[in-house]
Amino acid sequence: MPKLSLEINNQYSALCAPEAAACTLFETLQASAAFPITEGELSIAFVSDAEIAQVHADFMDDPTPTDVITFPANKEMESAGEIIVSVDHASSRAAELDEPFSRELSLYLVHGWLHLAGYDDRNEVDRAAMRQAEQKALAILDTAESSIEFQLNA
Repeated sequence: MPKLSLEINNQYSALCAPEAAACTLFETLQASAAFPITEGELSIAFVSDAEIAQVHADFMDDPTPTDVITFPANKEMESAGEIIVSVDHASSRAAELDEPFSRELSLYLVHGWLHLAGYDDRNEVDRAAMRQAEQKALAILDTAESSIEFQLNA
């Protein structure tokens, strides 16, 4: 199994200590070997809509907020990639869908992981494959022995 180290940066003050849940999520995906990614350091950032909109503008010429942005691996820098997720987006979308916040945030992290595993969602066919892979990955997480729970301060 490839060696993976996690660098978790919680820039969202209302997100309660996401490190343990994120580690469990990524370790479970890695151990499943269903969606392999490059070994190295995987950087995760939990940010606001404003922060992700700035990254979106800087790197993709789109100043709007989005749910998740993934930067690919760089073997020369021993990087497995970077996943940036908007906690604001997860919170509002979870409320809109009447889904648990933790499930929505987990979906965004899974989505980023799948991009690193080679999945894309730029066209209809790729999007359908991504959605199938998301459901498979979430099922893997659901059957894991460890609980994955992300929480916001009340």
